[in-house]
Amino acid sequence: AFVLPVLQALSEDPYGIFCLVLTPTRELAYQIAEQFRVLGKPLGLKDCVVVGGLDMVAQALELSRKPHVVIATPGRLADHLRSSNTFSLKKLKFLVLDEAEQKFTDFTEDLEVILEAVPARRQTLLFSATLTDTLNELKSLAMNRPFFWEALSEVRTVDELDQRYLLVPETVKDAYLVHLIQTFQDEHEDWSIIVFTKTCKDCQVLNMMLRKFNFPSVALHSMMKQRQRFAALAKFKSSIFRILIATDVAARGLDIPAVQVVINHNTPGLPKIYIHRVGRTARAGRHGIAITMVTQYDIHLVHAIEDEIKLKLQEFSVEERFVLDILTQVYITRRECEIKLEGMDFDEKKEINKRKQMILEGKDPDLEAKRKAELAKIKKKNKQFREKIRQTLEEKKQLQLKRKLQKRIERQNRLRAEEEK
Repeated sequence: AFVLPVLQALSEDPYGIFCLVLTPTRELAYQIAEQFRVLGKPLGLKDCVVVGGLDMVAQALELSRKPHVVIATPGRLADHLRSSNTFSLKKLKFLVLDEAEQKFTDFTEDLEVILEAVPARRQTLLFSATLTDTLNELKSLAMNRPFFWEALSEVRTVDELDQRYLLVPETVKDAYLVHLIQTFQDEHEDWSIIVFTKTCKDCQVLNMMLRKFNFPSVALHSMMKQRQRFAALAKFKSSIFRILIATDVAARGLDIPAVQVVINHNTPGLPKIYIHRVGRTARAGRHGIAITMVTQYDIHLVHAIEDEIKLKLQEFSVEERFVLDILTQVYITRRECEIKLEGMDFDEKKEINKRKQMILEGKDPDLEAKRKAELAKIKKKNKQFREKIRQTLEEKKQLQLKRKLQKRIERQNRLRAEEEK
């Protein structure tokens, strides 16, 4: 939507840095960069990808060479702007915000730093598959009557997408997942499947478990090193692996034509997340199927999704006897994988990554830990104080009831004594 118009304007007056594209995820940044390289090759286009997880010094050198186009995640670009002055965005002509609604919710501080660095006279382009209240507010606040276009449709998802739900008990969800994948693999060997999970840990465990069942799967989540993430995505795109187990880092913008099936291992908490996830299949007129695994606790989430997309999800039928046959085996395999993951210090790595992120943000991890501990102590004391007050009030209440009861008994005894006289 924006690459060709930017390249056309660039061909008339080529210089760097001409265009800045901001994306929420690293994988999407590289996908956009690929499109710029392919279409901009005749112009001798120079591009630069600036994302987290890679060497900042090498990125700073690339930026100092004034590439025509910079494709970046807001966090890492803001880090460069805060820490160096080797490049300038003051001559920028185009600022593109892809998946714009997430920028205004997740990257507010970083976006402020970037907007201060770009010129006031520029063309700003915002793209989003889901229109949020924030974007509507931004549209109303704009001073120069921005051009606004929305694809009008009765249904918020494409007609070629077959959307289903599968009602499963929470405890046997994994057995249903294994059965689903086995069914699709048996019926369509050339189909690619994306399974979306809620957490990095779930993603890693499910990938390990499916590998134990000899499924050609690969994981993609934010706890992986950047090179591992790129390698995993490349293997899935080239169909070396037919199954991708991913968190929501793969939910936005990624265009993988071979994906025929999307399985939501958890029901998304927000309808817009659901729309982005199922949008990984049935792209560019192709057909696809999306199955959401719904537990007894998720019914209200399904109703919210249906209200948003203006479509009722149809139930996906499964032969339960086949699930029961593999239930014990799946449970044991899952537990083995969890134990193995604990031995790999997965949670410790998460803490190390948090510390690194704090350091990049200019915070002292130890000081932050002390503050957190102090805050926890204050909360604990407040809780104890509230509990003490509650107990005192309860005791007072009980004492008052006791006195009332005693007075009533005394009154009744007095009345009886008078009657006997």
